[in-house]
Amino acid sequence: MRIPRIYEPARLALGLILPLSEDGANHIGRVLRMQPGQELVLFNGGDEEFPAVIRAVTKKGVEVEVTAVTENRVESPLAIHLGQVISRGDKMDFTIQKAVELGVTCITPLFSERCGVKLPAERLEKKREQWQKIVISACEQCGRSRVPEVRTPMELDAWMREETAELKLNLHPRAEYSISTLPIPEHGVRLLIGPEGGLSEREIADTVEQGFKEMLLGPRVLRTETAALTVITALQCRFGDLA
Repeated sequence: MRIPRIYEPARLALGLILPLSEDGANHIGRVLRMQPGQELVLFNGGDEEFPAVIRAVTKKGVEVEVTAVTENRVESPLAIHLGQVISRGDKMDFTIQKAVELGVTCITPLFSERCGVKLPAERLEKKREQWQKIVISACEQCGRSRVPEVRTPMELDAWMREETAELKLNLHPRAEYSISTLPIPEHGVRLLIGPEGGLSEREIADTVEQGFKEMLLGPRVLRTETAALTVITALQCRFGDLA
């Protein structure tokens, strides 16, 4: 069986004996039904992994001992901040999961004029927590040790006006730039992906005013979730670590 990787938010160190967090213990004890003596790998958001062995499995939890500390240098040299207008159903979940696998470093869910999702504050925070769990699960699966943050959802206008040195990009069918002609993003990329109905004319004008470079991806119109993953992949091939 493939050695499972588990996110553990606690401090980790060689020789440390600790109980796993509730989510980790549930996955190891109840889902995988692992037993004392079996191995796993822990990570807590840095550039290290912590191989460990299970000491005890009880109804109350799972106790493990850290047996080694190793470097885990799998992060792309290209930092990508994805501003994704919230899509309906499980499309947003899918986009977040795959964006993490492709190396995105930060995700901000956005509301725009044509966003079809409206949620009250309480449900919105629960949704953000759910998206953060999807991020953690994606990191466990794909081998990343740094955990991208899902920021509190915000209005597109406010996100566009944030101070940043990132290269700002927005898709547009009549764009000046293609992936191959973009300038080198010395301070990372801030990528805007609009809703299923597209950005409004006012929003498109605002992106230009706020310094976003319009980029042409190709001759076909892509769905919002396809656009996000295609652009991220292309950027990683050009400036990151995808061959």
